[in-house]
Amino acid sequence: MLPALCRAQQTLRPALTRWCASAAFSPVTTDGTDGTRLGSSPIWSCLSPENERRCRGVLEKATTRYRASKATAAVLVPLCTVTGVPALLYTLRSSELRGQHSGDVSFPGGKCEPSDRDLVHTAVREAHEEVGFQVQEEAVWGVMKPVTALGGMVVAPVIANLGPLESLSLTLSPSEVEYIFTLTIPDLCTEANQGYTHFRMHGRYAYTVPVFFGGKYKVWGLTAVVTDLALKLLVPDAYHSWLGRSQKA
Repeated sequence: MLPALCRAQQTLRPALTRWCASAAFSPVTTDGTDGTRLGSSPIWSCLSPENERRCRGVLEKATTRYRASKATAAVLVPLCTVTGVPALLYTLRSSELRGQHSGDVSFPGGKCEPSDRDLVHTAVREAHEEVGFQVQEEAVWGVMKPVTALGGMVVAPVIANLGPLESLSLTLSPSEVEYIFTLTIPDLCTEANQGYTHFRMHGRYAYTVPVFFGGKYKVWGLTAVVTDLALKLLVPDAYHSWLGRSQKA
C-alpha cells in the first residue's frame, strides 16, 4: 500500500516520496480489532474513538464560542495516520507568494471571506483550495481558541481527523503550496525534536514560541504555537511543552 501511495502521489514532489520510504519502518503494532496500528503509549492511541470523544468534549465550549466569531483567518489542523501512526499534516507555502511568510511551514488555511458561513467553513474551504482535501463535517472535532499573530491577525485553528493518509486524494495548488509533509505525533512529543525561540522587541524580552524539528522542515512561528496547542489537547499527559520548561531555563 505505501509504495503504491508514493507512486500515485508523485504530484506531491520528491520530499513526500522520500518521507514515505522512511515511514515504512515505523515501529507499529496492530490492536487486533479494526486493524488500526497502535502502540502501548497513549500517544499512539490519541486518534482512538475514546480520545476523540474526550477532545470533542474539551472543545465543545470553545467551538460554540468561537465558531461564528470575527476572526481574521482560520487554519485546518489536519490529523491523519501514516502506516497506522498518528500524525499532523503540514504544507510548505509557495515561494512565489508575496509577503514575509512565503516558503514557510504552515497548516492549510487563509483569510475569512464574506461568503463563509463560519470559521469551520473558512478552514475547510481553504484546505480544499490549497491541497484538495474533502473534509466532511463529521470529521471536524472542533475549534481551538484563536491565536493572535504579529500584526494583529486573529487565526482560529480548526482540528479535524482526515483518516489514513494513504486513502486521501490530494491535489496541490502550485501557486500556494510547494510541498506537503507529515510529522508523527510520537516524534513531535519527543523532547529531542523540540525547542523554543525567545523574541526580543526594542531590546527587551517579548515572548517565547516553541519550535519543532524531526523532519526536513522546521516548524516554528504561529504554526508551532498551534501545534503546541493541538498536542496539549491530544496527549495532555504525554506531551511536555517547551514553553513551560523554557520559562524555568
